[in-house]
Amino acid sequence: MRRVLIYSILLFVGPPGVGKTSLGRSIARSLGREFTRMSLGGMRDEAEIRGHRRTYIGAMPGRIIQALKRVGTKNPVFMLDEVDKIGSDWRGDPSSALLEVLDPQQNYAFRDHYLDVDFDLSEIMFIATANTLDTIPAPLRDRMELIQLDGYTEYEKIEIAKGYLVPRQIKANGLRPDEIQFTEDGLRQIIRDYTREAGVRNLEREISRVARKIATKVAGGEMASQDDQEERAAIGPAEVREFLGKPKYHFEAALRTERAGVATGLAVTPVGGDVLFIEAACMPGKDRLTLTGQLGDVMKESAQIALSYVRAHSDQLGLDSRKFNDADIHLHVPAGAVPKDGPSAGVTMVTALVSLFTGRPVEAEVGMTGEISLQGQVLPIGGVKQKILAAHRAGLKRVIVPKRNEADLDDVPEDVRNEMSFHLAETIDQVLEHSLCPASPVDQAEDAVSEAVDALTSVEVALN
Repeated sequence: MRRVLIYSILLFVGPPGVGKTSLGRSIARSLGREFTRMSLGGMRDEAEIRGHRRTYIGAMPGRIIQALKRVGTKNPVFMLDEVDKIGSDWRGDPSSALLEVLDPQQNYAFRDHYLDVDFDLSEIMFIATANTLDTIPAPLRDRMELIQLDGYTEYEKIEIAKGYLVPRQIKANGLRPDEIQFTEDGLRQIIRDYTREAGVRNLEREISRVARKIATKVAGGEMASQDDQEERAAIGPAEVREFLGKPKYHFEAALRTERAGVATGLAVTPVGGDVLFIEAACMPGKDRLTLTGQLGDVMKESAQIALSYVRAHSDQLGLDSRKFNDADIHLHVPAGAVPKDGPSAGVTMVTALVSLFTGRPVEAEVGMTGEISLQGQVLPIGGVKQKILAAHRAGLKRVIVPKRNEADLDDVPEDVRNEMSFHLAETIDQVLEHSLCPASPVDQAEDAVSEAVDALTSVEVALN
C-alpha cells in the first residue's frame, strides 16, 4: 500500500514589501531544501500549468515540471507568487488547473500533458503568496492554509533597517561599514517623512539613495580624513533632509479636519491599510445626494444609509430638520482617481454629515471604522489590524472601532497599543461622543435661542 505524504499548502497574504518571498526562502533554508519560485501574475493559459500535448509544434512541459527540472530535485520548497493575479480567457483557466497541483489528495498523480505519465508532486512543499484574498477563487482558497502577514510598526522597521537593509545597501553601493552610519533618529525620519507603506521596500530604496550619494562623495574625494570620516558620514535627520530633499508625506489629519464636515476613516487596500478623508457639503437644491470619488456599490449604499439615518434621527442628534428641506448634499472621498469600495465607511459618513450640520469639527487625532445600520448600530468589519497600523503611521492617537471587533485588538502589536487609545462603539451616538469636538459657547447660545424661538412659535400657533 502506497504511503502518501501530505503537506499543508501555505498561503501568505499581505501587502507588498512585508517579506512573503523572503519568508519562503528562509523556510527552505531551515528545512535544508532547495527553493524555487514561479510567478503566476497575468497567467492566462492553462497549458502553462499542465503543459502542451506533444502533437503541437513547440510543445513543452508545464512550468511546474520545468521548475523541478531546473532545481534538480522532486521535493523543493516551491513558491507560487501572486496567486491572486491569475487571469482566464478562451485558452483556459489556470486557477482551475492549480486545483490538482495543490490538492494533497490528487497531486501524487499529477499528469502533465507533455509527459503523459503520472508525476508525484506530494513531496513538494507549496507556498503561495497574494496581496488580497478577494480575487482568489473559493475552491482554490479552500485548499490552502491562510497566514496573514500585516504591515510593520515603526519600531520593527527601524530594527529591520539596522539589522538587514542598511548592511545590504552599504555592500551593494561599494561602501565600507566605517564610511557611513545611520542613526536611529535618521532612520525614523526616513520612515515618517519619506515612506508611508506597510512593508519596507520603499524604505530600502530611500536608504539606497543616501548610500549612493555618500559613495559619490567618497569617490570624488569630498570625504574628510579617515580619522574624521565616521562623524562626517553619520546620517541623522539633518543629513536625511539634505540627501533626500523635502519630505514627501505630512500629517494632514489636523489640516483636513479643522473645518466641519470632514471625518477621518480607515480602509484596507491591496497594499495595506490606509487613511481616507470623507468630506460632506450642503447647498440649496432639490433633495439630491451626490457621491464622488469613484465609489463602489457598497460605499454608495453606505452613503445612502448614513444620510437616511441622519435625517430620520435629526431630533435625537440635535439637528434642525429644516436644514434638509430643499438642500442638495454632496459626499466626496478623495482621491478621486482611486477606486474605492467596502463596507466599513458607514460611521465615518454619518460623522461627516453630523459634523457638517452641527458645525462641530471632528477631533484631529481621531480615526474611525465600522459599518452602520438604519437603526444606528455599529456593525463589525474586517482588517482591524491593518487599519490601526495605518492610523499609527498617519499619526492618529485615537481609533474608534466596533465593539464586536474588540477581540481583534489583540492582534495589534503591543507597542502600537501602548501609544494609542481605542474606543469601542455599539451605537453611532458613542461614535459621535468620542469624535466630535465640543460645541463652542457661541454655538450653544445660538442653539438655546433657536430652541426658545421654536417654543414661542409653537405656543403662538397653539393660542391662535
